[in-house]
Amino acid sequence: MSRSSPQPPSTPVLGPAHDDPGLQPERTALAWGRTVLALITAAAVCLRWISHHGPFVLTLFAVAVITGTAMYLTQRARYARSSAGITAERVAPEVLGILGLAAATVVLSFLGIYVVVLA
Repeated sequence: MSRSSPQPPSTPVLGPAHDDPGLQPERTALAWGRTVLALITAAAVCLRWISHHGPFVLTLFAVAVITGTAMYLTQRARYARSSAGITAERVAPEVLGILGLAAATVVLSFLGIYVVVLA
């Protein structure tokens, strides 16, 4: 009788999440990350305006922080969707994320103009 040596449990070899030599999902994730950083920086700058423009500036701060936090928390899902789309060769655009960011940018712009010009 031949005895076979016990085999260690096989662990699946993790390959790349997609087959894109240009690393499109990674570039997109970095772009969203830079946008989050820009929003948080803008929020910090807004805090410096409180002494000059009053507590209404906290509205600007809140919109920037909420938008940046929402983008940060949904980043993993966006990356997974993009990687799966490249693997399936069909990537759907991130319409809600882009519309949300555009709306937040417009709101921040109008609030900023209001604070600087009218307040």
